[in-house]
Amino acid sequence: MAYTYGFCSSPSIFFTQRTFTHPIILQSRTPQLRITQISLQESVSEVTHNLNPQFGAEKKKNYIWVNPKSPKASHYKQKSYDSRYTSLIQVAEALNSCSPVDEDIINILDSNLGFKLVEQDGVVILNNLLNAQTARVVLKYFQDRCELNREVVLYNVTLKVFRKNKDLNGAEKVFDEMLQRGVVPDNVTFSTIIGCSRMRSLPGKAVEWFEKMPAFEVQPDDVTYAVMIDCYGRVGNVEMALRLYDRSRTEKWRLDAVTFTTVIKIYGMSGNFDGCLTVFEEMKALGVKPNLVCYNTLLDSMGRAKRPWEVKSIYQQILTSGLTPGWATYAALIRAYAKARYGDDAMNVYKEMRAKGMNLNNVLYNTLLSMCADVGFVDEAVEIFEDMKTCTDCKPDSWTYSSMITIFSCCGKITEAEAMLKEMMESGFGPNIYVLTSLIQCYGKSNQTDDVVTTFDRIIDLGITPDERTCGCLLNVMTQTPREELGKLTRCVQIQNPKLGNLIKLLVESNIEDETFKSEASEVIGDVGEDVKKAYCNCLIDLCINLDQLEKACDLLGLGINLDIYSDIQSKSPTTWSLHLKSLSLGAALTALHIWINDLTKAIEEGEELPPLLGINTGHGKHKYSDKGLAGGLEAHLKELNAPFHEAPEKAGWFLTTKVAAKSWLEARRDDAAVTA
Repeated sequence: MAYTYGFCSSPSIFFTQRTFTHPIILQSRTPQLRITQISLQESVSEVTHNLNPQFGAEKKKNYIWVNPKSPKASHYKQKSYDSRYTSLIQVAEALNSCSPVDEDIINILDSNLGFKLVEQDGVVILNNLLNAQTARVVLKYFQDRCELNREVVLYNVTLKVFRKNKDLNGAEKVFDEMLQRGVVPDNVTFSTIIGCSRMRSLPGKAVEWFEKMPAFEVQPDDVTYAVMIDCYGRVGNVEMALRLYDRSRTEKWRLDAVTFTTVIKIYGMSGNFDGCLTVFEEMKALGVKPNLVCYNTLLDSMGRAKRPWEVKSIYQQILTSGLTPGWATYAALIRAYAKARYGDDAMNVYKEMRAKGMNLNNVLYNTLLSMCADVGFVDEAVEIFEDMKTCTDCKPDSWTYSSMITIFSCCGKITEAEAMLKEMMESGFGPNIYVLTSLIQCYGKSNQTDDVVTTFDRIIDLGITPDERTCGCLLNVMTQTPREELGKLTRCVQIQNPKLGNLIKLLVESNIEDETFKSEASEVIGDVGEDVKKAYCNCLIDLCINLDQLEKACDLLGLGINLDIYSDIQSKSPTTWSLHLKSLSLGAALTALHIWINDLTKAIEEGEELPPLLGINTGHGKHKYSDKGLAGGLEAHLKELNAPFHEAPEKAGWFLTTKVAAKSWLEARRDDAAVTA
């Protein structure tokens, strides 16, 4: 009597007591698990079950338990396909070790397999091969010698070998051969080629193959759809990528870290920074562990969003996760901190990179220098510049020299700025409009008016068209220039902006009526770009204050408010009335203070009750190139007025007073004014 037998994970073996004429077949009773997540980077999960038509029939047999410790159990196990599978793995290893020559490959197969071949043997061998050329020979070997029931499986495991080798061209040729033989591709066929395209960093090819699937009536599975989120995102088809991502949420697809990273990048590039954080949290909630690339992408997004506090939090997560920050991580941190003007943090990252032996590139060096120029880090900029000159991978360029000249110019270091300009030109870089504008500022801070004019004339001689920034710089210089020399600078302004130059000329000569002045000032300010409107308005108000033309300064401030250049300067609550001067120049701030004091006086005269507290907010920062900021200038002016406002120790940048003190002071001012009149 013959027996069929099956080995399973439980310590039992079952036999049927009946006679069979067909070969003994091993059948596991372990339930098959449906794989719900595979990355196209992993092995194809096309397994060898269901290849033998007897397989399904035998599952329905009745079984008798046999002790697995019985000698018969061991005997039957040796005859099972488990033993055959082990020998096939050894054949695959031999093929991987031999040269990919047809004769050598066939000799190994002939000497190890014999004549009784089944399709399943080919699947096992191909699934364990490493060389694509060898795989083509093995595929043909089994095609010529076996009765094929599911030839598509043989092709799929062959394609997997091409994917291991990142040989997309070869995989495409195998696909063409399939069609010529009349083999119908399935989802695994397409997903394997898509995976190969992805491994080659060719998302466009992946999209091309994905969009071929409907023509073959192949329905993508969840894994393939999930992969395409990443591919569509990489080719710039954001709409399709996000549509698939939304669908993945509804249908609960299993996404990998690469796909989540792509979605985070899409949201970051589109400015949806909250969406970046939401996707990141969803990723972690689903148990997908972020890799370093994902963290770096999120750091870049938060850097663009100017959220340095989020950047710090994300970096701490990298450290606590056990990942080691790489060059890209530090580069993202420098970009983020520099953009947010977190100077100390950016410098700490720079020093850590250098301590670890990491070199910066030109972009990172220049990003740091640009930040130093913005926040007034003079010594730090010199250190970075000298370090850059010793670097073998990059050298100072035009942007580098421009930043250094700007830094020296802003702090009035004429000698250093001129030396840097000389070095720039010796390195083959001609001065541009930004460099020459910085020099104008430098000479202006030192009251070297003739040098300002000479530098401006140099701009014209070089055929460079002065821009609005250059004109704004001239305006700023005029606020620091003695009245008798303003005419020299007015000529320069007239070249760049004739209307503005004429307005300044009439203002300096005190030869313009108030209404005419307001009309022409409105036209001039209305014509300039949005990015310079406030700077122009601030400078013109400062110039009016310097020329003792307070009424015209008030007119300009009112114009700025009407044009939404200034907003929310005054605010009222039941407990506090406040004056907000942050982002105003000193002259504009004093003008706003003058108007506010008049408004408070008028409120008292009309019987309006003052709140318990009155405050002036100047902001707590100091000028980046001066120890004295707006707060210092305002404090000095308040003392001149004998105003009862005092700096609040617990609220930086605030000057406060009480209702009683303010009312007494305002009434005294009113009485003094009446006596004087």
